[in-house]
Amino acid sequence: MSAPRVIGGSARGRRLRPVPGDSTRPITDRAKEALFNILQPSLQGAALLDVFAGTGAVGIEALSRGAGFVRFLDNKRVAVETVRQNLQTTGLGQGTEIFLGDAFAHLAGMPGRAFDYVFIAPPQYHKLWQRALLAVDAQPDWLVDDGWAIVQIDPREYEALELQNLEEFDQRKYGNTLLVFYERKPVTRNQETGVVA
Repeated sequence: MSAPRVIGGSARGRRLRPVPGDSTRPITDRAKEALFNILQPSLQGAALLDVFAGTGAVGIEALSRGAGFVRFLDNKRVAVETVRQNLQTTGLGQGTEIFLGDAFAHLAGMPGRAFDYVFIAPPQYHKLWQRALLAVDAQPDWLVDDGWAIVQIDPREYEALELQNLEEFDQRKYGNTLLVFYERKPVTRNQETGVVA
């Protein structure tokens, strides 16, 4: 597989250093292009949480295309160092945070801020995407009111989940990559009491 690269925006064409070893699953250029064609209209100034960041390719692509803030999260030191190097290479370190730690512990904590997008692309075939998505569902304040959680998985991993605060609204398949999109369910208030239902 060729080295990942930035495919759009201010850092277009810059090559990204891959994470050593085979523990990460880089997004393909085809899937990344399609994803950002979907996100582009509302990406300017947006905040993105890149869970299981790996090379940082998705968060860096978002920054290159105008996102205002990205938090990168990975539990492997080698991945975190790779993200740092790739931010330096692309000159996109402004407006970023890099966390070394367990994704599930991080998502179980109280959100310090809300994100427009939470991108979840864990190692394959361990149902980690389900755990991460359920953690966001349990703490929906990780997302702004009209925010999205986006999951990148192999199509064979997909199954519908019973969610309380999120709902699936779209799927896009690109070869052996499936992107699944979730949004916050609208909050309904009792008109007389003002109590959230």
